Amino acid sequence: MLQLSHNCRYWLYRPITDMRKSFDSLCGIVKTELKQDILSGDVFVFVNRRRSHIKLLTWEGDGFGLYYKRLEKGTYELPALGKNGSINVSAQQLMLMWQGISLKRIKYRKRYQHSEPECE
Repeated sequence: MLQLSHNCRYWLYRPITDMRKSFDSLCGIVKTELKQDILSGDVFVFVNRRRSHIKLLTWEGDGFGLYYKRLEKGTYELPALGKNGSINVSAQQLMLMWQGISLKRIKYRKRYQHSEPECE
């Protein structure tokens, strides 16, 4: 089971991704389209057209890790923002997406939030 950390940054790539892409092709998207450092330890999230498949790509210090999940029924709900580029999502938002909880109806209460954390 995948463990999500509040100490990492998660970048959701909004355009549709071909799920046949693997390490090198996804790294190319991160470098050329997102203009992000693939070796930063951030987690990059990719979703297919039907929103039934999801891939997470991250640098783990000695190599790339790729997590891939296919839903047998249902779809992933994506945050309601623009369709281009990427958006930063929290570990909590990503977990809610996986659990099939509607992101539109969630109401967050005000909390203190320190500066943006970084992965190690």
